[in-house]
Amino acid sequence: MKIVKITALVWLTFNVLAIQAQDPSKKDSIIAPIASVPLDSARNVADTVSIIGVGDIMMGTTYPEDKLPPENGRHLLRDVEAVLTDADMTFGNLEGTLLNSGGTPKTCKDPKVCYVFRTPTRYVDNLTRAGFDMMSLANNHAGDFGEAGRQSSMRTLDSVGIKHAGQQAQKFTVFEKDSVKYGLVAFAPNSGCVQLNDIEGAKALVAQLDSLVDIIIVSFHGGAEGAQYQNVPRTHEIFHGEDRGDVYAFAHTLIDAGADIVFGHGPHVTRAIEVYKDRFITYSMGNFCTYRGISVNGVNGIAPIIKVYTDKRGKFYQGKIISTYQTYATGVRIDPMNQVVKKIQELTKKDFPETRIHIAENGLISYLAQ
Repeated sequence: MKIVKITALVWLTFNVLAIQAQDPSKKDSIIAPIASVPLDSARNVADTVSIIGVGDIMMGTTYPEDKLPPENGRHLLRDVEAVLTDADMTFGNLEGTLLNSGGTPKTCKDPKVCYVFRTPTRYVDNLTRAGFDMMSLANNHAGDFGEAGRQSSMRTLDSVGIKHAGQQAQKFTVFEKDSVKYGLVAFAPNSGCVQLNDIEGAKALVAQLDSLVDIIIVSFHGGAEGAQYQNVPRTHEIFHGEDRGDVYAFAHTLIDAGADIVFGHGPHVTRAIEVYKDRFITYSMGNFCTYRGISVNGVNGIAPIIKVYTDKRGKFYQGKIISTYQTYATGVRIDPMNQVVKKIQELTKKDFPETRIHIAENGLISYLAQ
C-alpha cells in the first residue's frame, strides 16, 4: 500500500500558498486542474489516469410545455467546459430523453411527483463540446417517452461517439483512450434499466467487464430524493413506495466484485464520498445541469465536479472536488464560495467517521492507505 509522501504535501501546500499570495481572492476558489500536483516522488505520473464524474444532466424539455434555453443551450456548460475536458475520461448521468418529437409520455400514480423530459437531439452538441465520453442511461427518466425515447437517446449518443450504458439493450460499454480501457456499467431500480436490486446480476456484469477492461466504472441511480435525504443510511431506502436500494452495500459489494470507481446519483442532492479497498465512491453528485426542470433551491442547486486520479488499474491516488451551482434559469457556474466542498466535508465526516480520506478547503482529496 502506498502513502502520499510528506514531500508531495509540502510541495502542494507551498504552491497553493504561492497562488494565494499572488491573488488573495483565490484563497477559497482554486479551480485549476491538478495534473501538476505530484502524486509522490516514487510514483510514475505516466501510470496515472484522471477520471471526471458529474451528476444529473437535463438540458431543457419540450414537454409538457416548451422550457428550452436560448441558443440551443450553448451557455449551459460553457463555464465548465475547460474543466470537464481536462481528463482522460469524463462521465455524466443523462436524465430524460434525447428525442425531437413523438414518443409515449409516461404516466405516474401521483401526478404531483411526476416529471417527464424530452430534450431535442441537437442538444447533444453541448455534451460533445464539454468533452463527455460516457453517459449513464440508467435512471427514472430514461424511459420518459417509452421505447421511442430510449432508442432515440441511444442513437443520438452513438452518432457523436459518446458511449452509454444502463439500458437493457446496452447494459455496459467500453471506452479506450491512450491504451487504457474503461468499462461503464450502470444500474437503476426502474423499468427498462439494468436492475439496481439484482445484486447477483450486477456482480456478474462486473465480472464480465473485468475480463475486458482495465478500469471498471459503476454508475448507480439510487437512494431517496430531496434535501432531507443527504445522508447515506446504510440500509434500503424506500421512496414513494419504490425500493431505491441499499447504496452503501451495493457500492461495497461491487468493489469486492472488481469495480474500481463508483459514481452515484439519484437523490438530487450531494452525498458523502468514501474510499473502500483503495477504490473511490461518491454516493450522489446531485443536480449538475438541470435547466428549469428540477428544483435547484438551496442544497439542490449545488453540485460537484469530481476528478479522480488512479493508476491504470483503478487504484485511487487522490482527487479534486470543484464546486458548481445553478439557478432555475441559468447554466452551470463555478462556485467561488465552494459550498459543495463544505457540504461534502460535513457529510463525509458524519456518515463515514472511519474514513481515511481528507478533504481540504479547496477541494483536494488525499488518502492515507492502510
